[in-house]
Amino acid sequence: MNPLNSVRGVITGGIVLAVVLAVIVSYLTVGIDLRVPSLIIWIHVLAGITWIGLLYYFNFVQVPALAEAAADEGGPGGAGITKYVAPRALWWFRWGAVLTWLSGAAYLGHAERLHHAFALGMLEGSIATDTFIGVGAWLGTIMLFNVWALIWPNQKKILGIVEATADEIAAARKVAFVASRANTLLSIPMLMSMVSYGHGGFFI
Repeated sequence: MNPLNSVRGVITGGIVLAVVLAVIVSYLTVGIDLRVPSLIIWIHVLAGITWIGLLYYFNFVQVPALAEAAADEGGPGGAGITKYVAPRALWWFRWGAVLTWLSGAAYLGHAERLHHAFALGMLEGSIATDTFIGVGAWLGTIMLFNVWALIWPNQKKILGIVEATADEIAAARKVAFVASRANTLLSIPMLMSMVSYGHGGFFI
């Protein structure tokens, strides 16, 4: 069976290939030694790409495209996207957000920096990088809240997953739009903070 014929096959194949390559490279260089922090970071990056990638897709592609479709009289409209694409994309989007946050917290916990990060490096024993990653951790936490408390509940009304009146749907569109745009804005400094944790800030 060709793994390229299904999303599950592609994901499974990619994970297996990554593990095989990691074992081979480790064996040829430093010997087989599982480095848990690297494993957690790998999961964190994969989940984060899924989450932020879909966030950018929604804001840069889907929302403008649906607006154009609505304005195109006699055009195909956006029913196909709202019925088939958006619910699936939102599933990956919201669970990607959860896995990103959990894996990030797991990494900081494993490194014994979680409380230092969320205290923005203001605790005794903190180091400069705790502040950098702490900013990113707080931004990511706000973004996770927006996904589950604002975007997803309102998208369920917009997509007809839960019943809502026309006025409720109109209000839901505004809330989901603002929360999604806010997350897009916050994602840029969040990514800067994540990079800064490993390599230092722009001005150090």
